[in-house]
Amino acid sequence: MLTIDSSIVRAIVAHARRDHPDEACGVVAGPIGSDVPTRHIPMDNAARSMTFYEFDSMEHLRVWREMDDNDEEPVVIYHSHTATEAYPSRTDISFAGEPGAHYLLVSTREPDSEEIRSFRIVDGVVTEEEVNIVDATVKS
Repeated sequence: MLTIDSSIVRAIVAHARRDHPDEACGVVAGPIGSDVPTRHIPMDNAARSMTFYEFDSMEHLRVWREMDDNDEEPVVIYHSHTATEAYPSRTDISFAGEPGAHYLLVSTREPDSEEIRSFRIVDGVVTEEEVNIVDATVKS
């Protein structure tokens, strides 16, 4: 299960809407080994495509080094689908290189709503998981 703060989900959806009709992409970093996504890092889709995303190679290197310097790892890797459901494409599956990450997809095909789904992708096998959106600002 992916547990993620509602403010991060809102930021991801806003990024997806802002880049629409191109796919948006980015990372949510968290402390190594925690499986807790804490820092949203929107990235540029170097492909500038409605059907494909690709991290800019220099930005990718910079972000991964920054995470390493901060003792973080990519807990969530996200991107949007602008005309299809939030399910990994064959290309998404083939490029999934972080076996420990949650792959969050946001479909922006409907103008007034978003479909948000999360998957684990390991060795080409896609497993959908529950998304638990929480409000971390609420103290219990």
